[in-house]
Formats: sequence, structure tokens, C-alpha cells
Amino acid sequence: MNIAHYIDHTLLKQTTTLAEIEILCRESIEYGFAAVCIPPLYIKKAKEILVNTDVKVATVIGFPLGYCAIEAKVAEIVLAIVDGVDELDTVVNISAIKNGDWAFIGNEINSIMPIIKNKNKIIKVIIESGVLTDDEIIKCCDIYGAAGVDYVKTSTGFAEKGASIHDVKLIRTHLADSVKIKASGGIRSYSFAKELINAGANRIGCSASIEIVKEGV
Repeated sequence: MNIAHYIDHTLLKQTTTLAEIEILCRESIEYGFAAVCIPPLYIKKAKEILVNTDVKVATVIGFPLGYCAIEAKVAEIVLAIVDGVDELDTVVNISAIKNGDWAFIGNEINSIMPIIKNKNKIIKVIIESGVLTDDEIIKCCDIYGAAGVDYVKTSTGFAEKGASIHDVKLIRTHLADSVKIKASGGIRSYSFAKELINAGANRIGCSASIEIVKEGV
């Protein structure tokens, strides 16, 4: 297994510098990672560095808490697309999920999807599975599967719990076959990354990417 092709090489800490982004992009070219996942501030620079490579540029929307207004997420998405982003890792409104306000959740994704799909971009919805019940995860799978998102993503990496084998298996069981899974949050070893892929993950989001690749050689 060439695990590098599954990895979104990620750097999202609030102190991220331009120099660190440049290193992240160079590493992604060297190791053949699927994408870099970076703050919106650095999309343009990453696109410059990664031009004529297969490495995609992903950014985050509504990150990391997800409870900003739908209009704010739409504005973030539009600006990211203008800057040239390929993939949008969008945090859904976890508070609305906890309130059982599924109408809000439906309205949120239906407001976002046309903008992203009209520009042929990829959307990964982050549901923060570690703070959800199994029933809430299943309901998310139903809604986001019906909406036609590209990926359901487990976690931001900023919550108390990240990716788990249980959650990936649960999502895969209840998610439309056409929708992929990105596992992220707390993935620091090759063995765990491989377990997540075997459980149904199609992408792995991590900052320990190089260590994971080297461990798997």
C-alpha cells in the first residue's frame, strides 16, 4: 500500500507561518501526498508552489467550531474558490446537530453545495464524530449522502476525540456508496492509518504524514 496517496498533509495550527507552508508543500511534492490542508490565508502561495503537480490544495471553512453563520461559511467558500482552492473541508454546525435542528443542517448544506459544485470543487463535510452519538452520526450520513457531498470527514483534530475505527465503520455502513470518508484527528502511526483505511477511509488527514510514510516502508 502506498499510503502517501491517501494522505492530506495538514498544518492548521493558529501560529502557522508562510515558511512552514512552503516546507509543507515541498514535502507533499517529494512524498506524493494527495493534498495539503492549510489555512485559507495561504491558498494562493500553495497553488504557486504546487503548480503542475498532482498535489491538491485543501482549506478549511468554519474551522474549527462550525457554529458561524451560514452566510459566513458561504463567504469563506467564495473567497477560497477565488484564491484557487481545490478542496474545501467544511465544519458543519455541530451545535445545530446537538439541538436536533436537522432543518438547519439541511439548509446549511443546501446553501453551500451549489457554490462548490458549480465550480467543480470537492467538499469534505467535517461532522466531528468524536462528540456525536451513533444516532447523530447516522443522521448526518443520511443528510450529507443525500446532498451529494464528496466526503464525510470525521474530525477537525481540535476536539477532545479524533478519528476512531468504530466511527469510520459506522459512517461507511450508513453512508451512500458514492460518498468517500476522510479520517482525521490523532492519527500518528502507520498501523492506525492503515486500520482506518481498512475500515473504509479513503483519505487520511494528519500532520505526522512523513513519520507515517517512513514507518510503512
